[in-house]
Amino acid sequence: MIDTARFPDVMLLTAGNEMVLRPVVGLPLIERIMANAKAEGAKRFVANGLPGDHGVLAHFGGLVKVSREEVALGSGGGVKQALPMLHADPFFVMETNAFWPAASDAPLQRMLARYASPDDIVLLCVHPNMAVGFNRSHDFCLSPQGLITRDYGAPVISAGVALIGKTLFAGAPDCAFSLDLLIDAALERETLHGVVLDAPWFQIKDDAALAEVEKRLAP
Repeated sequence: MIDTARFPDVMLLTAGNEMVLRPVVGLPLIERIMANAKAEGAKRFVANGLPGDHGVLAHFGGLVKVSREEVALGSGGGVKQALPMLHADPFFVMETNAFWPAASDAPLQRMLARYASPDDIVLLCVHPNMAVGFNRSHDFCLSPQGLITRDYGAPVISAGVALIGKTLFAGAPDCAFSLDLLIDAALERETLHGVVLDAPWFQIKDDAALAEVEKRLAP
């Protein structure tokens, strides 16, 4: 049961992302991503960082809790280490390489409405024709009932945002692992749900993608 009195915490996967502080039309990528969450009510963020990620630590300036990793723990291992710093259950996990234009949609609230059980994982999805900077056909399919499958429904891309509960990490490895481990398990037990982003989605993983996004967003 979600505590509706407060918006869930947000875990930002910043460790090792060299693009996270790059300006996108004048605003750092991380700020655009956080703005997507803040617009829907997010107030508490936790980020992860590796030794040498001083730019991220300095940018946050103590305003965001930082889970420091001695070695790279991957998306799943990084979240698991940070669980004591996350007060909400479930909570959002946001990759830090993609965003949607400000005020264009409010998908996180729809994700919260879709979450019904501790076994659930809810992913934000985007239709391929709305994605910029994505170089595969799709990741999953989304059924008309909102269930993510491998081959039934409309092709969708995972947009880098997940709503997930702490209990799913109970049996996870105490070492580096990908969040895909938990996502695949939810897919197999048919508790992996999707909510579609009704806005353009911009993924920035390299300089070429950054240049394309800036071209599209330029006034």
